[in-house]
Amino acid sequence: MPNSGSIAGPVQALINELSKLPTIGPKTAARLVFYLLNRPRNEAQSLAEAILAVKDRVRLCSNCFSITEEDPCPICTDERRDATIICVVAEAKDIFALERTGAYKGRYHVLGGLISPMDGIGPAQLRVKELVDRVGKENPHEIILATNPNAEGEATAVYLSRLLTPLASAVTRLAYGLPIGGDLDYADEVTLAKAIEGRRTL
Repeated sequence: MPNSGSIAGPVQALINELSKLPTIGPKTAARLVFYLLNRPRNEAQSLAEAILAVKDRVRLCSNCFSITEEDPCPICTDERRDATIICVVAEAKDIFALERTGAYKGRYHVLGGLISPMDGIGPAQLRVKELVDRVGKENPHEIILATNPNAEGEATAVYLSRLLTPLASAVTRLAYGLPIGGDLDYADEVTLAKAIEGRRTL
């Protein structure tokens, strides 16, 4: 890659900003910047406005903690959804992965991460208390633990299972149609649908 001194200031500045995004290194960032340079100004404007709209208009649902423009979110207010099932996920992006399958018709709860002692993240740093309060209030028939099938996801599922089993009729876990060590966000729709259908009691 060229020395930063040989690149126009605004170009280097944008490369630097894009490089801060997950999975985007300096080379990919440079390719994106040079692609944008060759596009019409209105496309760059639309991209910039979309980024600002996400920051200005999107917030967390006060009930499930997913991202939304309206509070409560459309899933929480949709009377066609099964309110007796709560699917617990680590991040809001996991909801979008599960919704793509069309196999799940209940509601969600976003923890905001996974238990990871090495990173200093315990139950107190997650929305576990809010989940327990919600279960006590809504009295769901089933709680599905849909955390990633990796060490942190398993630790979180085991912890939540012990906590929630006395409070709910059934606490289940997604079946292992999902690859071990993978992320929900990268799984295809068929794999996720099979995992939902084959969930098991912990």
